Amino acid sequence: MGVTTVRLQADVEQQLEAIADKLQRSKGWVINQALSEYIDKQHLEQQRWQQTLDAMESVAQGKVVDASEVHRWLSSWGTDHELDAPGK
Repeated sequence: MGVTTVRLQADVEQQLEAIADKLQRSKGWVINQALSEYIDKQHLEQQRWQQTLDAMESVAQGKVVDASEVHRWLSSWGTDHELDAPGK
């Protein structure tokens, strides 16, 4: 396990201590939890951004499905004649 030193603003330090006390955990534990959640969130945002870029590239290549096909497909859901997803 590594050690990192961080300078905290006084109000952040006070809030951190209050949270740690309330949870009966160390400040280090609270910081680890917070950073883990932040890193997970950043990873998810990067994945979503890549998906957006991929989708934009698909559109630029003309790989699109007409909205009327999508609506027809959605309208078929739950019927005896459910359609396959458009674009397949």
